[in-house]
Amino acid sequence: MPDTLDTHAARSLVEPRPPRRVFRLFGRARRWPSAAIGAIVLLAIVVIAATAGWLRPGDPLELVAEPFLRPGHDPAFPLGTDMLGRDILSGIFYGARASLLIAATSTAISLLIGVTAGLVGGYFGGWVDREINRVTVFFQTVPPFLFALAIVAIVQPSVVTIAMAIGITSWPNLARLVRAETQKLRHGEMVQASIAIGASDLRIIVSEILPNTLSPVIVSTSLLVATAILTESALAFLGLGDPNIASWGNMVGAGREVLRTDWYIATLPGLAIVVTVLALNLLSDGLAGMLGQRIER
Repeated sequence: MPDTLDTHAARSLVEPRPPRRVFRLFGRARRWPSAAIGAIVLLAIVVIAATAGWLRPGDPLELVAEPFLRPGHDPAFPLGTDMLGRDILSGIFYGARASLLIAATSTAISLLIGVTAGLVGGYFGGWVDREINRVTVFFQTVPPFLFALAIVAIVQPSVVTIAMAIGITSWPNLARLVRAETQKLRHGEMVQASIAIGASDLRIIVSEILPNTLSPVIVSTSLLVATAILTESALAFLGLGDPNIASWGNMVGAGREVLRTDWYIATLPGLAIVVTVLALNLLSDGLAGMLGQRIER
């Protein structure tokens, strides 16, 4: 009997055990299927954008076939061609790359401005908070889309200018959210203890307050990405996109002229926008539920 116990103990030491975090991750995914579905769809879109050059080699703006080729008529062009003879499938693949690049860059800018403004204003308070609040109110008085539209219309439309315009106009709501969380944490026992032992303000903000504000920031990030994709598509639809790249908004804007006769030219890239934004919203809802349940526990 002791030999049997020793054998089982040895096997338990040799055989690898699956980590508990994996089971916890699958458990949370089962409780919040929307997050899993959104993450899978978004991952597929990211993979398509990253491998667009391998899946559909060549220039997506190149004229490759006869115009108005309907979907399914030519196996080489499964989704057909537009009014100029450009491959719609290549445009969707490369458009995913352009849309995600602009959305990621603008979201990073919004996070940098919004989180910094919320942390500084909520922690220091006083005149610092008042001045930051005035700037935030100023940006909130003008609709973000109209503000971004004015910026892009003044400068030359490009990937950089569009991303900066969206990022500069999308941070106020995030700043107010982080400010409210910081004000609650500022008077907590953890921060007061750090102040009592002589910790610097920067160290308290970085090590004590910032990690505890990440939950709402993570949820807001997916919404910022979705909003950035819609804003970029709307700008391109109005003719303020970068004409040197293939984007979903450019494709929808070009296809609106023949929407009644050749609906697929504008509808297919429009469906790509809908699927991407829906995946981001599902991911945001699932993350909000998981993080909210974790905070309650």
